[in-house]
Amino acid sequence: MKETRVRFESFIEWAVAAACIVAILAAGAAAVAEFRTVNAVTPVIAREARPDPAPAGVPSRAVSVPLLLLTDGKAIRVGDSLSAIALRLGSEAQVGTQSVQRVPNGERMTRFYEHAGTRFILVLEPLQRDAEPRVAAIYLQ
Repeated sequence: MKETRVRFESFIEWAVAAACIVAILAAGAAAVAEFRTVNAVTPVIAREARPDPAPAGVPSRAVSVPLLLLTDGKAIRVGDSLSAIALRLGSEAQVGTQSVQRVPNGERMTRFYEHAGTRFILVLEPLQRDAEPRVAAIYLQ
């Protein structure tokens, strides 16, 4: 009877060991499969994003900048008001003719300037109806 019990216990030990080995192999296979697959975190865009079209009157070679530092220490930023620009640059800095477009909040003005040896274009438009125009874009020629 003792021999039967020893054989049976030995068989159970081998079965448990085999089950543990199978479980470890299954977990390892699942881990390796997880490492080998790549999940996209962000969607891939297949085509190039097109920049916003420039307002009328702006040459196609002009480059948009958010801040313009002039050589005499003055600066122009997107969001500056028309009156602040007039005080900072004066009326003699404006060259050429301005173009005007109708936009939902009023009129968009594209003005050409030359100040301290720098030629640039300011696009001015009101953010709300009946508000003072502000710099919406700055373009360098």
